Amino acid sequence: MIQGLRRQLRPGQTLEVQSDEGKAQYRVVWVGRIGSRREGEVGVQSLPSEPDIWDVNLARCSQFAVPGVGTASS
Repeated sequence: MIQGLRRQLRPGQTLEVQSDEGKAQYRVVWVGRIGSRREGEVGVQSLPSEPDIWDVNLARCSQFAVPGVGTASS
């Protein structure tokens, strides 16, 4: 999930993300509704052909995730 976006995006669009480790393209899979507490947030999915630019162990992070939080239906 990416927070703080001011640009309107739609699911299916491709977004280029840059971090200290490099840049890569991601597909937008969900968008927070305007006027909701999720406004400005988007859920992204890495594209198979793109490099991993995050220094995060996602398997470890999922151990601390709360079920239902951060999903498109929340």
